[in-house]
Amino acid sequence: MGHAQEVAALNRQAYLDWEAEQPDKHEYIAGEVFAMVGVRQEHAVVAPAIASRLRAHLKGSRCRSFVSDMKLFVADADAYFYPDVMVTCDERDRRAELAIEHPRLVVEVLSDSTAAYDRGAKFAAYRKLADLQEYLIVDIAQRRLELYRRAADHWLMFDSAGDGPALQLQSVDMPLTPAETFEDLDD
Repeated sequence: MGHAQEVAALNRQAYLDWEAEQPDKHEYIAGEVFAMVGVRQEHAVVAPAIASRLRAHLKGSRCRSFVSDMKLFVADADAYFYPDVMVTCDERDRRAELAIEHPRLVVEVLSDSTAAYDRGAKFAAYRKLADLQEYLIVDIAQRRLELYRRAADHWLMFDSAGDGPALQLQSVDMPLTPAETFEDLDD
């Protein structure tokens, strides 16, 4: 999802109260609130396809996948986000009403307006999540997957594009190829 202009400056609880009454979604970062704008059709095809593949793969486990309607709270960044897709297997998240706090996988599908943000400030915030094992960036324009995996004290990056090989999502023990990811899109 893209970002529009800043909406207001609020504290965390004021944001949660205010946002619950809004017809549209808004992300919150350290007092700043940003309206989320609509997505292009390609984005609306790819994100649910990934979530659907994850849901089928995780069936019968204690893990859950979410598509863009569930908030992610990053306490150390004082931020709430709406990731395109995320997976949590943490029992604490099963009891959460408003926001997930312990995802093991987060997926963002890039758009022209969010690419720099998703690779920069948002990824910096996500890296503060102690339980996050992998961050997958899906680049529709390049038909490319970029997978960032947590190592001991740094992040490793793997990528695959076009007819390239599957990337192994170790966090959920599932391979994912660019061909599968983009199969429902027109060339």
